[in-house]
Parts: sequence; structure tokens; C-alpha cells
Amino acid sequence: MDLYTSLYLSPLLLLFISILLLKKRNNQGNTPCNPPSPPKLPIIGNLHQLGSLPHRSLQKLSNKYGPIMLMQFGSKPTLIISSADTAREVLKTQDLNFCTRASLVGPKRLSYNFRDFAFTPYGEYWREMRRICVLELFSSKRVQSFEFVREEEVAYLMKSISEFSSSPLNLTQKLFSLTDRITSRITFGKNNQGKDYDIGKFQEVVYEAMDMLGSFTATDFFPYFGWIIDVFTGFNNRLEKCFTAFDNLYQQSREDIIDVLLGLRTDESGATRLTISHIKGILMMVVKETLRLHAPAILLIPRECMNHCKINGYDIYPKTRVLVNVWAIGRSGEYWENPEDFIPERFMDNDIDFRGQDFDFLPFGSGRRGCPGINMGLATVELGLANLLYCFNWELPNGMNKEDINMDELAGITVHKKTPLVVVPIKYV
Repeated sequence: MDLYTSLYLSPLLLLFISILLLKKRNNQGNTPCNPPSPPKLPIIGNLHQLGSLPHRSLQKLSNKYGPIMLMQFGSKPTLIISSADTAREVLKTQDLNFCTRASLVGPKRLSYNFRDFAFTPYGEYWREMRRICVLELFSSKRVQSFEFVREEEVAYLMKSISEFSSSPLNLTQKLFSLTDRITSRITFGKNNQGKDYDIGKFQEVVYEAMDMLGSFTATDFFPYFGWIIDVFTGFNNRLEKCFTAFDNLYQQSREDIIDVLLGLRTDESGATRLTISHIKGILMMVVKETLRLHAPAILLIPRECMNHCKINGYDIYPKTRVLVNVWAIGRSGEYWENPEDFIPERFMDNDIDFRGQDFDFLPFGSGRRGCPGINMGLATVELGLANLLYCFNWELPNGMNKEDINMDELAGITVHKKTPLVVVPIKYV
């Protein structure tokens, strides 16, 4: 090759190399930066890694892969959040990107095709439902107006427990009955527990509904053919039976619900003040510590990303589901000293709250989709717990030690003890 040919070809060669380098650079710039992911199997992805208690399985995986993981559940990419900082990014900083709900089979059926508040997708209907819940049904004024209901039902509970004085009783069922009676009177204007009422049967129906709402079905992971699997596994039949049981209850009380909704703006009267407030501060520490260790919603109701965004530098794309592992955050040594121990005193000298502003403590969620019934729930818990401790001393039956209590869990949309808590009330003289 002579000098002239070399001089002629060199610029072309340099141009060709420059184009290749520029193209490679652009391709690198367009390559998505995905969060860390555990190895997955064909078709099912990471489904085999969920286990029967997903919050525990996901915590173990997050300890290995980090506080933000991208997992593949069937055909659905799912982001797992297990740290307070990342939860803040999702639930507060970019709340608007993540404030809609994933469309799931169980919630869709039991909420009458998303006509509720908790599971409905983000939009105008949700905004109107939130307005009704926050400003009307669960406002501080309305919660206070029903204080007489809570006090009457707690008094009824104390009386019924007194009948078991020094004998073992199923405290789990008693507390479930308290919640049922209060909710029924506030919602329907009467309690459901008539002469033929079977609280045990109703409790089974509620637990079944919680399981249906918290369970993922094959259709949730494989929309095009999963329904076939759900038919053969019997899930669809279980779901319909559960829906029918609750629908019958709603139909029986339909007129009462309408009366309540029509009278939302009436000024209730008859509220009274808590009479044992001198122990309220101590009780609140106990309530907070219980909610830290045993949050009712261990995995917040699944959200779904609406717009492409970045979380911790990672690309998150629309339709990606998001699960916030509140259970893992509440038991993380990064935020809590001796996280597995029950130490109510840890809340004595700090102002950590559970209303969604402290992201290391999220028993009721946060942001637009935080739980609107927090005031009603806490008022019931505080009054009930105060009276249980005020009226009775408590012992375990048959010489049991506290270490012998079975703390195994059953997970659904909320978590509860697998076996009821049986204790012996000793009435104070």
C-alpha cells in the first residue's frame, strides 16, 4: 500500500471506528440499570422462593441481594422494598408514580370489582372514596362520636371475661368478638351477635377472606392461562364461597348501611372521655412495640408503577408491582437495637410515630394509600388493652411458661397467630 492510498484510507478508517465507538456508547446509555435479582427459573421466575410465609422468605433474600430487589413472579416483574430509605422514596418522594394498585383476582372479587377504597386503582373514583373515608367515616370527630360504642362494648367484654375468672379462655376469639361488635354497631347500627350468631363460624369466614385477599393466584402471575390452574386447584370455588358468605351479610344489613351513609353529616352526641388515661402513655409504648414486631399488614397491599422512574439509581418500568416488606423493616438491626426483642421502653424517649412519616415504622403504610382507618383502629386497641390490664391479672394455663406460647403465623392480607391465645383471667378484688 503506497503513501497516497494510506493517507486516503486513514480518515475513512478513523470515521468507521468513531461511528462504532459512538454506537456502543449510545447502546450502553440505553441499557436499563435493573435492581439486583435472585436467580430465577424458566416460566415461574422466582415463585419457588416465596414459601408459605413470604415476608420471612423475602427478608432472607433481601439480606443477600440488598434492600431493593427485582423479582419475577410468573410474567409479572415485582419490586421488593426492605429498607426505610427506599420505602421513603417509593411511598413519599415518588408516591404519585406508585399510588395505584395491582389488579389481583381475590381483591377484585371481594371488593365488587374494585368498588372499595383499599384496592381500587388510582383515579377519580379513588379520590372521591378517600374524601368520604378521611373526612367522613374515619375523621377524628367521627371516631370520637363513637366512643360510647367502644366503651359499652369493652364493658361487655370485661363482663364476659369475668365469667371465666380463674378458668382458661380463648382470648383471641374474645378480642375478635370485640372488634366484630364495635365494627357492626358503627357500620350497621347494631351488633350481629344475636341468639343464633356463631362467632367462631364468622371468625372462620373473616380469616378465609383475609387469606383470599392476601393470596396470589395463578391468574395473578399468568393472566392468559392461570385461570385454568385456579379452577383445578379449587381457588375459584373457595373465592366464590367466601364472596357469597360476605355478600349475604351485606344484604342482610343493606338498609342499615344506607341509613349510615345518608346520615354521615349528622352531628353525633353522647361521647364520653377515657376514664383510665393515667396509663395511656405506657399502653401506647406497648401498642407501638407490638405493631413493630407484628405489623397487621406485613407486606403492604401491592402497588404498581405507573411511569418509568428511577429508585436508588435503578430503572423501574410501568406495570412493575411493588411490595414493601414492613415486617423486615420493623425487625432490621439497622434501625432497631435488639430488633427481635419486645422492648416497649424503646419508644419512651423518642417521637417515632406510626402515621407514615417515620419510614422505619410503617404498620399502617404511608402516602396516598396509607390506611385511613388508623384513628378508629387505635382508639379500639387502646381502650380494649387498657381495660384488659386494668380489670384483670393474666396467667397462662396449666403451668405454661411464656416461652411455651406458640407464635407460629398464618399470613394473608394481614398476619395472625396460627393457634389462638388461651389465657386465664384473674379478676382484681
